[in-house]
Amino acid sequence: MNLKTEITKMHYDKNAKGFLFCILKIISVFYGIGSSTKNFLYDKGIIKPRKVNAYVISVGNFTTGGVGKTPVVAELAKYLIHEGKKTAIISRGYGGRLNNKIVHVISDGTNLYYKADMAGDEPYWLSVNIDGCAVLTCSGRYKAAKYAIEELGIDTIILDDGFQHRKLHRDLDIVLVDSEKMFGNENLLPAGPLREGMEGFNRLNKLVIVSKNTEHSRAEKLAKIISKKQNVDTIVCKTEPDYIYNIISGEHLPKDTEITAMSAIGQPEQFYKFLEKDYKIKNKITFDDHPQYSSDDLTNIEGIIVTTEKDAVKLSKFNKQNIYALKLKTVIPIENLLN
Repeated sequence: MNLKTEITKMHYDKNAKGFLFCILKIISVFYGIGSSTKNFLYDKGIIKPRKVNAYVISVGNFTTGGVGKTPVVAELAKYLIHEGKKTAIISRGYGGRLNNKIVHVISDGTNLYYKADMAGDEPYWLSVNIDGCAVLTCSGRYKAAKYAIEELGIDTIILDDGFQHRKLHRDLDIVLVDSEKMFGNENLLPAGPLREGMEGFNRLNKLVIVSKNTEHSRAEKLAKIISKKQNVDTIVCKTEPDYIYNIISGEHLPKDTEITAMSAIGQPEQFYKFLEKDYKIKNKITFDDHPQYSSDDLTNIEGIIVTTEKDAVKLSKFNKQNIYALKLKTVIPIENLLN
């Protein structure tokens, strides 16, 4: 187990302890000072976010990755496009090889200009799964937003993972929380998964409890509790397994098939639970989040491989006939999210 994996495991252990955890707790103090100072300056208007001539929606997290943000961004974009909005998603492009100091148009809504290894798995997946939606990457979200408006005629922008990026003004702040993981050990980075303190509740507009399960009563109860406690409009997003398909032929995989489960996502446990319900898992292979896969990663794996759709976009370049992906269905009342 490498250091990154060990730290991620620690983030969701409420009884975490040891020398490494103590060191991380000390670093968290300085992280917290930096985070709270930044938020104070913005909250008091000492630093002002920059506005653009478009409606801006931020979809983000309190914690590090794996909450289930990308499917929610996709459903939101599809709804807006259906309503006639000229929509663009702006991502930082984490995990891709492109220089994210520069604005890159991954897709203009019609044409796809980069593959997954260059664009990053999430921007690429969004590009190929949402018809008519532009996808841009750049660490400077204001710069990317200006480009989208001036060059592509965009009137509605979705910031993918934008809650802590306060340089760009947004009209709606949506934050997602995993119904099972919640806030982990409730420590700030790097000792815990929190990107900022709970004072962030003061500026969000909508909270989404993401239930990656086949039974959603826990998420529904949490939504009621948090809505009352934090006085914030809270919505449940239901994410469930739909089917497993071959990433080349599209053929569906019969249930009870023996498989190797492989993933490289922020929180892979629920992915494996989904598969265990209907398939026989002989082996689980977990990589760090956002890897650049090589053919060597597949060399010693025999039989059928089932992975996530996010991983599948990078694995498709190897043209292997034995790779399948789990298709998820996301159910969320978008109208409630936007009103």
